[in-house]
Amino acid sequence: MRRLPVFYVMAVLLLEPVTPVQWPVSFVLIALPLVTAFAHGPAVVALAAVFALVFQGILAGTPCCAGRDVGYLWDRHYVAAYICTALVGTLGTILAAHRIRRERTLADVRFVAEIAQRVLLRPVPHRIGNLRLESFYLSAAAEARIGGDLYEAVPTAYGVRLLIGDVRGKGLPAVETAAALLGAFREAAHDEPDLPALVGRVETSMTRRAAELSRSEVGERFVTAVFAEVPGDKQVVRIVNCGHPPPLHIRPGEVRELDTGRSAPPLNLGMPVGDPYHVDVYAFRPGDQLLLYTDGITETRAPDGSFYPLVERVRSWGPLPPRELLDRLHHDLLDHSHNRLHDDTAALTACLLPDRAEEGAAHVFSHRDT
Repeated sequence: MRRLPVFYVMAVLLLEPVTPVQWPVSFVLIALPLVTAFAHGPAVVALAAVFALVFQGILAGTPCCAGRDVGYLWDRHYVAAYICTALVGTLGTILAAHRIRRERTLADVRFVAEIAQRVLLRPVPHRIGNLRLESFYLSAAAEARIGGDLYEAVPTAYGVRLLIGDVRGKGLPAVETAAALLGAFREAAHDEPDLPALVGRVETSMTRRAAELSRSEVGERFVTAVFAEVPGDKQVVRIVNCGHPPPLHIRPGEVRELDTGRSAPPLNLGMPVGDPYHVDVYAFRPGDQLLLYTDGITETRAPDGSFYPLVERVRSWGPLPPRELLDRLHHDLLDHSHNRLHDDTAALTACLLPDRAEEGAAHVFSHRDT
């Protein structure tokens, strides 16, 4: 786009010698300031307008270049073209100034949105105890709109507690809801001894907030979430699913969804669950990996409309370190959608590392064998 004015003038120069004298191609130079305004600032547009005026005069009254008599220079048709070029140049200069002002405003809004997203989704520690953690957040091409995807990892006396969730909608309402949910989780994760109590505490906090909202707003702000807990003294993972896509359990030779069909309803801000939250318990051995993700991943579409096959893709890659797994997922999503994501995506992975004592014993035995 920045080179378009040059190509435009070159086209005029190529057409001028091959057209009859009665067909002055120089009239199309009237549009040069507007062509320049697409990608340049007001100063460059003003210079383009001056250049167009001078170039029109050269083409109008130079027998050696255009084959016209000097008298054509002040022909009424050319004078009208000069006036139109000046007017278009003025309008193009104003348009370019307005465009730059809007671009700067949008850049500021994007910067503020990015800062707000980083504050909301602070980076998770790369390692907590024997867990190696990695995360990523991939925003859709929705200008400066912040999504409601969220994740968190909190080390507690009861083990490492993980959360991933997705608030319905975008913009400020989604951010407010996500911030309230994260704040409640970060506080309650240290106080509640078991996972159902933690989820209930978060639900209570969200219900309290729902009382401040209108009925229509409550219905628009439900949250799907997965709560997970990896205790430090047992090789298990406990999961409570509240209407969210099931996590993936990844181990050498096996990739499966952790879904027992007993998911609780979403955390819908003021609609409490009658039955206690069901906890699913799975073996979680050293080398195993838990992948939590939002539905933006599984709902990513290819140009032909096909959804992203997450389980099949992860299974085809084989065991990967957490960071490499998320990087591969990141690039594969962009390839699948041809860089046209329509929803925000977030993922959090936790890999159980061997206990330090086990690592030391393995090293001793390996040294003896050597």
